[in-house]
Amino acid sequence: MKFGASMFFTEYSIGPAALARAMEERGFDCLFAPEHSHIPLSRKTPFPLGPDLPKRYFDVMDPFVTLTAAAAATTTLTLGTGVCLVAQRDPIQTAKLVASIDVVSAGRFLFGIGNGWNRDEMENHGTDFPQRHKLVRERIEAMKAIWTQDAAEYHGDFVDFGPMAAWPKPARAPHPPILIGGAFPYSARRAIRYGDGWMPQVTAGDKAPLTEVIPQFRQMAAEAGRDPAALQIVVGAQPPDAALIARYQALDVDMVYPSLPSEPADAILPILDQWMEIKRQLTA
Repeated sequence: MKFGASMFFTEYSIGPAALARAMEERGFDCLFAPEHSHIPLSRKTPFPLGPDLPKRYFDVMDPFVTLTAAAAATTTLTLGTGVCLVAQRDPIQTAKLVASIDVVSAGRFLFGIGNGWNRDEMENHGTDFPQRHKLVRERIEAMKAIWTQDAAEYHGDFVDFGPMAAWPKPARAPHPPILIGGAFPYSARRAIRYGDGWMPQVTAGDKAPLTEVIPQFRQMAAEAGRDPAALQIVVGAQPPDAALIARYQALDVDMVYPSLPSEPADAILPILDQWMEIKRQLTA
């Protein structure tokens, strides 16, 4: 089982290059960066993880910028969006961003995506909130065409373009793994339909332990004709609980990671050391 970490990079947190180097030196496998383009001051939908929206959500930097800095500072660490809000991004431009960072990092990129919860934020981008799930699926299908075809085209209800040329193509064939984030069972269904893996999370409204839903996800995949072993399972926002992480390991979870606070290095490095101690316990 691999170990990663996620951070909302801000002006007051440890920088992405410094964190990436510290993680690589300690033996971590992957650094994730989430995103929000902005936070409207109105709120039509509740924050799924609790009553209050943390300050870091307002202050977070663009993940493709921070992960590129992390890629330039490392040689083996995998870099991932956790998650990219595809419903708020142009698919042609995003396809180029993904391919470019995958080339720059020599094939070390993971494309974690989510459909989003903040209706106001989405509507500022011109996205119809009830249609976001179909919109994201079409945008991902269109991006796959751009990454894998020399003369790519896609014709859907929301994404429609004729034959086009777009380079670079990703370094990893056919494209970086697409990990679908969200709560069970909805994101699980999307991961099985068009993803390469699943990034489940517990929400305030769905507090079932992830150890309970992982076997259900694999059963759903098998029933849909997907090979459960071929779908990665990446579990984020976990506490430093060695017993819990051992349960994930027993369930053959591919990766676990904590969500680090947006703090300077002196607060973050001890947390990294704590997680590496858990890794040593589990691999002893």
